[in-house]
Amino acid sequence: MLKFLRVFGFLSVCLLAANAQAELRIEVTQGQVAPTPIAVTPFYGDSDALATMGRDMAKVVAADLERCGLFRPLDAAGFIQDRESLKAGPRFPEWRAINAQLLVKGEMQMAPDGRVRLDFRLYDVVTQVQMEGLSFFATQKNWRRVAHKIADAIYKRVTGEMGYFDTRIVYIAQTGPAKKRVKRLAIMDQDGENHQYLSNGHTMVLTPRFAPNLHEITYLDFEKRKVHVYLMRLMTGQKLMLGNFQGMTFAPRFSPDGRKMVMSYANDGNTSLFCMDLQSKAIKRLTGGGTVIDTSPCYNPDGTQIVFNSDRGGKTQVYVMPAGGGAAERISFGSGSYRSPVWSPRGDLIAFTKIDKGRFYVGVMKPDGSGERLLATGWLVEEPSWAPNGRVILFTREDTKGRSKLYSIDLTGRNEREIPTPTDASDGTWSPLIP
Repeated sequence: MLKFLRVFGFLSVCLLAANAQAELRIEVTQGQVAPTPIAVTPFYGDSDALATMGRDMAKVVAADLERCGLFRPLDAAGFIQDRESLKAGPRFPEWRAINAQLLVKGEMQMAPDGRVRLDFRLYDVVTQVQMEGLSFFATQKNWRRVAHKIADAIYKRVTGEMGYFDTRIVYIAQTGPAKKRVKRLAIMDQDGENHQYLSNGHTMVLTPRFAPNLHEITYLDFEKRKVHVYLMRLMTGQKLMLGNFQGMTFAPRFSPDGRKMVMSYANDGNTSLFCMDLQSKAIKRLTGGGTVIDTSPCYNPDGTQIVFNSDRGGKTQVYVMPAGGGAAERISFGSGSYRSPVWSPRGDLIAFTKIDKGRFYVGVMKPDGSGERLLATGWLVEEPSWAPNGRVILFTREDTKGRSKLYSIDLTGRNEREIPTPTDASDGTWSPLIP
């Protein structure tokens, strides 16, 4: 657990320069025929150790940018200007000669307090303008975080949108035969690095979700053949059962302020939505009546509404209601059934899983149900989760042999990528940006 918390040891970020507006701009919601060529040079270090770290950091920055689909990092073997001479400034004709449109350079040195200082610059090669300049201070153990921070800064400066590289993913790691699967809580950086297991696999666990403060997760635990919602404190590994329900609780989600939890409760043939105040433990019923199944609740970003799926109209469809309960409005009207809706952090879209004629889809729609778009399809694709910038979706893809992996896809539907995990994986959830 303590290894996870090391990421919070990042100490400071300060702005050095913000030069004139560059003309290059990438639109992240529309398909792009060709990613923008970018030269990410090995960062200069004034010692062998820092030089090695600089090369590794540049590789992480380039990998982040390439994976988002908007950039094409150029092969460093083709660079004309070396990193030693780059300290004095870019020779732009040499970068234009290799068709670079953007240039990234960095310089590192040891600060008097033992931390590493990295000065980073982003240039528009065509206009010969510095687009961004930042300085980072961090411990040597946190160099990967600094690399992700730099990738986030580049993404934001070029697209105008927040980046999502300095984040973590919690998911279910799966091993063993199909009829005796071992399912463990696991956590990792968004690129698959710094992987850790959070549970021992003695009980089956499902659907982990981050708290807004990043210090806790909620999940399902099938302990003693009963299904209950638990909360785990990442610092200590302590787990707490939420509520003393007689039936089964599942599908938990935190409210945006982290003070409440909304979940489903199944008892006597009825599955309803309940809200729990995490401080007072007071419980409020939000839906109920009949033998319907209301589940998969998720708050909108300001906490005033909840989206969920229900079979109250026959087929399972998506509904929206006030966060305190009340009349629910159906918003999905396409063919097939809809489930596991998740509100975008931006509030502009709702992601969902759709099943139509035996095929699964991951798609998005506006909060009023209009503008439905299907982004990914397969024998089994499900459990969408938003990156914190609301422009990329994480989901589970399972093949016909029962092997499952985590994938991401952007809102264009044209950049689907597998996220590396040591074992089979499912139920992935993206964290908010790490402070």
